[in-house]
Amino acid sequence: MEEDTDFRIRFSSLCFITDHVGFHGTIKSSPSDFVVIEIDERGQLVNKATDEPIYKMSKGLPEPNNFAKKTKLGLQNLVFEEGSNQKVSILAPCSDDDQNHQSGSEKEDTIHDGTSKGEEEKIYALGSLLDEKTNELLDQFACDIKEKWNSESELTGPSPEFSLGRILDKNQRAILHSAIRQKFPFLITVGKNSEIVVKPNLEYKELCHLVSEEEASDFFKYLDAKKENSKFTFKPDTNKDHRKAVHHFVNKKFGNLVETKSFPEANYNAGNPNTVITVRFREKAHKHRKRSVESQERKVIYTAFTLRKENLEMFEAIGFLAVILGVIPSDFSYAGLKDKKAITYQAMVVRKVTPERLKDIEKEIKKKRMNVFNIRSVDDSLRLGQLKGNHFDIVIRNLKNQINDSANLRERILEAIENVKHKGFVNYYGPQRFGMGRKVHTDQIGLALLKSEMVKAVKLFLTPEDLDDPVNRAKKYFLQTEDAKGTLSLMPEFKVRERALLESLHRFSMTEEGCIQAWFSFPHSMRIFYIHAYSSKIWNEAVSYRLATYGSRVVEGDLVCLDEDGDDEQFPNNKVHLVTEEEESANAYAIHQVVLPVLGYNVQYPKNKVGLWYQEVLSRDGLQTCRFKVPTLKLNVPGCYRKILKQPRNLSYQLIEEHDIDVKAEGSHIDEATLSLLISFDLDASCYATVCLREIMKHDF
Repeated sequence: MEEDTDFRIRFSSLCFITDHVGFHGTIKSSPSDFVVIEIDERGQLVNKATDEPIYKMSKGLPEPNNFAKKTKLGLQNLVFEEGSNQKVSILAPCSDDDQNHQSGSEKEDTIHDGTSKGEEEKIYALGSLLDEKTNELLDQFACDIKEKWNSESELTGPSPEFSLGRILDKNQRAILHSAIRQKFPFLITVGKNSEIVVKPNLEYKELCHLVSEEEASDFFKYLDAKKENSKFTFKPDTNKDHRKAVHHFVNKKFGNLVETKSFPEANYNAGNPNTVITVRFREKAHKHRKRSVESQERKVIYTAFTLRKENLEMFEAIGFLAVILGVIPSDFSYAGLKDKKAITYQAMVVRKVTPERLKDIEKEIKKKRMNVFNIRSVDDSLRLGQLKGNHFDIVIRNLKNQINDSANLRERILEAIENVKHKGFVNYYGPQRFGMGRKVHTDQIGLALLKSEMVKAVKLFLTPEDLDDPVNRAKKYFLQTEDAKGTLSLMPEFKVRERALLESLHRFSMTEEGCIQAWFSFPHSMRIFYIHAYSSKIWNEAVSYRLATYGSRVVEGDLVCLDEDGDDEQFPNNKVHLVTEEEESANAYAIHQVVLPVLGYNVQYPKNKVGLWYQEVLSRDGLQTCRFKVPTLKLNVPGCYRKILKQPRNLSYQLIEEHDIDVKAEGSHIDEATLSLLISFDLDASCYATVCLREIMKHDF
C-alpha cells in the first residue's frame, strides 16, 4: 500500500483568516502542558465536585431539527447488548427511502400492528393498492423469476427488477412492502424516494439449497411478520452437519434479528433421535422502540461520573474500564472525544453499573493514569454533543520568532493573541480527528465504509506503520496471512479495538459478510466516527476552497446561519439561508455567519462555485450517488452545518521566563532564559484548541 502524506503536510495546506506574523513554540511537551476540561450543558466545569445529577436527558423539549434528531435517536438504539460472547445489533425502522429487505442488516418500513396478515388479506391489499395492469405485471415478474430458478438457469448480469412506481403515502408503502413479501417470499422490496422496486431474493434461493422450498417460503414469511414472541421451526433433521449448515446460514444472514437453537423433537422415538432447529426473534430487537411494563420494572441502572485520564486514548480507557466492570464498551456514553497526549476531564455515563461498584475500582484504575469522581446515579445515558464546550489550560514552551523576523517577541505574541481574540480563527477539524498515522488516516477508512468496501476498510484499519513494535508486527502478520487467530496471539491486550475486530474476524472469517460482522464489534459511536472523519476532511478542504475563492466577502449562493444562539453543527435547515444577489450587494451578512455543510443526506449545498466543488469532490471519491447511509452497519449520516469561523471565549494569558543554567567550564556558566506562554480559553463543542493555536502562532504542529 502506498504511503499517505504525513498529517502535518495535510494541515500546512490549510489557510488563515488573520494577518499577523505569529511565532514558534512547542505544545504538548508533556501531558500536563495540555489540560482539557469539559464544560457541561449548564456551563459548569466537570472537574468541580458536585452531588447533583447533571445529565438527566429531557424527554419533552421540542427539537429544532426533528428530522435529523429522529434519525440520531434511532441510531442511539443500535447498540450491543451483552451476552455469552454474542454481540446483538438491533433492527430499527427508518425512513422509507432505505432498502427494505428481510436481512437483519437493513432497515424496513413496517406495519406496527403486531398481527399476522393472512394470504387473502395480502391479495386484497395488492388488489386495492395496485391497478389491475400493475398486478398482472407483478405476477408475471414473479413467475419469470420462479421459472428461471426452477430451470436451474442462473440469473446473469444485473439483478432483474420491477418497479411499482411512486406511492406517496408512507402507510400504503409499508402495507405494500409486507404484502408483496408475504405473497412472494422469494422476492424482496426496495424503497427509493417513494418508489417501490421488486427484486429476486437471492437469500431465499440460497436457503432452498438447504431446506425444502415450502420451509424457505414459510421462514421468510415468518421473518417479515415479526410477530412478538413467535417461533419458527424447521422440519426434524437427523444430520448434524446439515443442521450446522442451516444454523450457519440463518446466523450469518439474519443473526442481528433472530437466534437459533437445536432441540430434540417432541415425542421422538428413542431409536430415531430427530432434532429440530427453532428460530425466534431476539428480544431486544423487537422491543427497543417501546418500553413495556416489564422493562420499566427492570429499570436499567445508569451511573454518571467524571473521568480524568492522562496520556491515554479515550477508547483505550473505555476498553479498560469495561473489562474491570464486566460490561462492554458500548455501555459507556460520553458527550465528546478528548485528546490523548493531555490531561483530560470529561463526563461519562455507564449502564448496568452501580455507583458503589464504580467507587470500588478507583484504586485499581490509578495505575492506568485514570481517576473517576463525581460518581452518582442518573436517569439516562449521554449523547454526543451534549456539552457546551471545553476549557483549555495550555503551556507553550520554547517561544521564538518566526524565521527572518527580528521584531520584539513579546509584542509579536501580544499582537497574535489579540488578533485572534477579536477576529477568530478558521474552524477546521483538528489533526486528531484523522489519527496520527502516516500510512492510513481515519477518513480513508470512513470512505471505504461509505462505499461499502468492508474488506478494504478492515485492511486499512489493520495496516501497520513503519515501526518495529508488537502492535505493528501483529498488523503486518495479519496483512500477510489474514490469520485472525494467530494475529490475536500477537496483539497486545491494551489494543482493545484491534482485538475486538480480530476476535470477530476469527469467528466470522475474512469475507465481505465476516467483515460486516467484525465492524459490529465496535459500538455505534465508534463505527460512525470513521464516517465523520471523512466528512470532516472534506469540510476542511471545502472551507479552504471557499476562503481562497471569495475571501471574507459574503457572496450570492453562500449559506448563512440566521440563529446566532444555535449550537454549532446543530442548525436546522430552516435556520440556514441562501444569500441572494441583493443581499450580497447590501452587505447584509458578515463572514462569521457563513456556514458550510458537513456531508450527509439532509443538507443543502451552496449555490455558487463552492457547491460545484462539493459535487466534483464527491464524484472524485466515487460517492456521486451516495446517500450517506450504510444500512449493513446501521449507519445513517444526516449531515449538519458548521461555521467557517469561530472565536475563543474567556481568553487569558501570561508570559513566563524559564531559566536554564548551562555550565560551560569550571567556575563559569551561562544563564539562558527561555520564554513560555500560559494561555487559557474556552471553545464551543467540536472546536479544536490546536487549530486555534495554529491561527495564533501561524505555525503547523
